[in-house]
Amino acid sequence: MTAPLVLKLGGELLESADDDRLLGLARALVHLAARPLVIVHGAGREIDAAIGRAGIVRQQVDGLRITDEPTLAIVVSVLAGLVHTRLVAAMCAAGGAAVGLTGVDAQTMPVVPAPLYRAADGRVVDLQRVGMPIGGERVPALVGDLLTLGYIPVVASVSAAADGRLFNVNADTMAADLAGRLGAARLIFAGGTPGVLDEEGRTLPVVEETDIEALIASRRATAGMTAKLRAAAAALESGVSHVAIVDGRDPARLARLIEDDSEPARTLVCAAERSLSKGAGSCR
Repeated sequence: MTAPLVLKLGGELLESADDDRLLGLARALVHLAARPLVIVHGAGREIDAAIGRAGIVRQQVDGLRITDEPTLAIVVSVLAGLVHTRLVAAMCAAGGAAVGLTGVDAQTMPVVPAPLYRAADGRVVDLQRVGMPIGGERVPALVGDLLTLGYIPVVASVSAAADGRLFNVNADTMAADLAGRLGAARLIFAGGTPGVLDEEGRTLPVVEETDIEALIASRRATAGMTAKLRAAAAALESGVSHVAIVDGRDPARLARLIEDDSEPARTLVCAAERSLSKGAGSCR
């Protein structure tokens, strides 16, 4: 099987307010699925809205959602329910053979409770019902079988521990883990920002892996970007050769941003031994 592309979609790209926009995104995704493609998605804004309606206080640190029991129930119902099914339906309507999964299905991604988390500001935080992938080299059998048969696995970022307890999983973390275990050719984070920005708001074309922690410590990386950069570093360490952070708000342009390294509005995250000058805009 050809090495797949793993694409993580930010929840801001999947909101229900504009069905035509979602269908446009689905068409772009089906175009990308001319090659083996695995999609992982979040649902941050719709989860936030549901939490607000329930009167629950939203808690986050460095882009990671602190997930107590009431929050977990909402995460599962929104992320693995409405948002997930809506995306799969749109992709099928666009002509794609999309199949909806979570990390629970056939133990696609078993997790353990996340350890205490040290935030960029030095705090030590209990993330509660947040799961961390166990990792390892085993290719997820169900995902591999679906790819071999020509399907597009669409994975919602919730999973379970060995005892069956459900956990919220950060979608960037899940995508990075899957990319490493699948031997992905590329990992792409598509969201609502055009990559990593400098102090003037310009997109950095290249970020070296060795620069990531300095970016986080200097607070130049926003909370959401912190999670992406750390996930990118984990993917590179697991053997993924190429990680990109792209602006996914224009569905018609998304495929070009992914396929053409000369396109602006994206940041490439490179292992140090593979990076060119930071102005070159490419990894090799």
